[in-house]
Amino acid sequence: MGIDKGTNKQEMESLTELSEVVTVLPRGGYLVQSPVGYIQFGAPPETIKDTMKLPQSVPQIFVLPRELFHRQKGISIAELEFPIYYNFFIREKRTTIIGTREQISKLIRTLNEAIFGPKDVSLAKDIHPSRKDICIPDLRKEMEYFRGSFSFKDLVGLGYINNNRFSYENVDIVQDENRDYDVYFDDTKVAHIPGMMEYKPKYRLGERLPEPYIPPLFGVTCLGPSHGFDPGENTSGYVIWLNHNGVMVDPPVNSTEWLENSNVNPKLIDSIILTHCHADHDAGTFQKIMEEGKVTIYATHTVINSFLRKYAALSDEPVSYLSKLFRYHPIYLGQPVYIHGGEFQFHYTLHSIPTTGFTLNFQDQSFVYSSDHQGDPEVQKKLLDLGVISHERYKQLESFPWDSKVIYHESGIPPLHTPVSFLNSLPPDIQKRIVVYHIAKKDFPEQTSLTLATFGIENTLYFKTRPPVYEKMYQILGLLKHLDFFDSLPVEKVQEFVSIIEEETFKKGTKILEKGSMGDKFYIIASGNVAIVSDELLGKKLAGTYEYFGEMTLMTDEPRAADVIAETDVVVYTIEKNKFLNFISNTEFENTLQRLVENRKNVIWNVLQASPLFNRLSSYQKTWIESILQPVSCEGKSILLEEGKPTEHIFVISKGKVNVSQHGRYITTLSKGNFIGAMHKIHRGEPAEYTFEHDNPVSLLMIKKNDVLEFVNKNPGVGMMFTYDY
Repeated sequence: MGIDKGTNKQEMESLTELSEVVTVLPRGGYLVQSPVGYIQFGAPPETIKDTMKLPQSVPQIFVLPRELFHRQKGISIAELEFPIYYNFFIREKRTTIIGTREQISKLIRTLNEAIFGPKDVSLAKDIHPSRKDICIPDLRKEMEYFRGSFSFKDLVGLGYINNNRFSYENVDIVQDENRDYDVYFDDTKVAHIPGMMEYKPKYRLGERLPEPYIPPLFGVTCLGPSHGFDPGENTSGYVIWLNHNGVMVDPPVNSTEWLENSNVNPKLIDSIILTHCHADHDAGTFQKIMEEGKVTIYATHTVINSFLRKYAALSDEPVSYLSKLFRYHPIYLGQPVYIHGGEFQFHYTLHSIPTTGFTLNFQDQSFVYSSDHQGDPEVQKKLLDLGVISHERYKQLESFPWDSKVIYHESGIPPLHTPVSFLNSLPPDIQKRIVVYHIAKKDFPEQTSLTLATFGIENTLYFKTRPPVYEKMYQILGLLKHLDFFDSLPVEKVQEFVSIIEEETFKKGTKILEKGSMGDKFYIIASGNVAIVSDELLGKKLAGTYEYFGEMTLMTDEPRAADVIAETDVVVYTIEKNKFLNFISNTEFENTLQRLVENRKNVIWNVLQASPLFNRLSSYQKTWIESILQPVSCEGKSILLEEGKPTEHIFVISKGKVNVSQHGRYITTLSKGNFIGAMHKIHRGEPAEYTFEHDNPVSLLMIKKNDVLEFVNKNPGVGMMFTYDY
């Protein structure tokens, strides 16, 4: 398979000793050494990896943070699944969770969904009406077998904060008026812990590519090779590259940052396959949803509904709202699903909660992913003898497609996972086609023909594949799909587009466009990065794949206002001026560009650059925001938004100060770059939570309600990010 087993010298950070009463954990949250043992406040994803090597190991007592869900980062900061698993299954101890009744109620719903699976596991909606001839497993029986006789109370003890206080032996935890925590030992205050928890990503990176990554026709990049109990490696997840597009399979937390730091544009990945809802497989899914554009999630109805219930409880958002944040494509058992030209067939694996694996056929290649699965034939035979699975289900499990050219097979801790000893007992010709995944390096056999999954973009597996006849055209049409301004073009416009574009390449360092020159082309970046440089711009403006430039001079017939320089080797598609103006005539994109021309004169980009929140957006999203902002001036004293009243606008402060209050109490003062209003409030038609008013003249940039709705509909995660955090 041409596998490169590259190395990486970076080490994951993990604590081995504590010197203070309070320790800030590497990934976020706080650890207090107390007379009753470690007490951890907050639990961001993979927090177990911070504490596994400590003398007392993973804490058994956790205090919930003020909010269970970090909206800006799209993650749970009360991620207690793996500490609970570790304490119960490895240490045979119970985990105690402390919080308010409301918090614990939300967390119980989340943990029940993850640990025990959905209450209703009827697979009726997972079967396509046209397929009545397939094996339908009894997942309830299988789940009950793996669950055994233990109950929620065996795993978790609950401690409720009453009257702002929780007491345990000689330790008292007191919540103050700001919902921060004071900790007392024998009535002596020893610590003050913030109620809001931050999250600091920790992951091994590998090599950063010198040039932006260009996806192959067919390949696999491992984002993390190991499981949630391995402090030395990234947690499992990978990308399948098909037709030069990426499909994430169970993305781990931090995958977007990992990709960006590896010089891989996350926009190259537009789809997710979600196999099941354990934290080491679904934690990064919500993060991907929060990115630019709507991502498509492929999952069975059973799995996607479990995911939605889990994150609705955590985020305090209704399922009906969360389901609007992404496109959902249902998976049916026995019915093929086509993604970027690949034919996928899904099946349920043998696991403790509903979990899917799949086979993939693309051109002359075949690939199978076992997913989390108990693949040991002896265990499967035992389940047949016990009546847990039917003979038909046994035959289905027995007929695993070992003849596939590439086999991506998990392995891990029994009884839920396939023992690596079984994989190592297979015939050598099969072993040579197996990449073992979801296993710690220390548990991988020394004498074997198996290949251990190796993370890193530099270790991408490339599979020689016969190119499809439509390969080039598929890439060109992908440009239109990723440029939201060109969305919903009629077929004749698509035909026009492919007839007027030309491909051009530029070497790194080339000045593609020069300030002061006249424009003759519109440019769309197919690969690589360019820098837009001007004395009027605050900082260097970078643009990458699926972004465009050169439109201003075409619209105004004025000289260029900036240089455009190739930061890397660049491939662009260009459209000659007259053809471009004809192509956009009477389209919404033409109106967008006209507004953008006016706003660029006011150098609105600089205001967005000064905003910590807007700075999180991609340059493409900032360009969109530029096109819908309208400068307004407010004299004297006035109220911009009033608590309890409908939210009709979003504002960005370009000059002056605005005061924020709630229930008549002053909260804070906002200045240049800060935003006023919450996008998700407009999106959901909810009233403002705060009052925003100014005592002196202010200059603002305003976004109207309809423009907010259009932007959030195309970039739903941004609506979640743009919320108050005072």
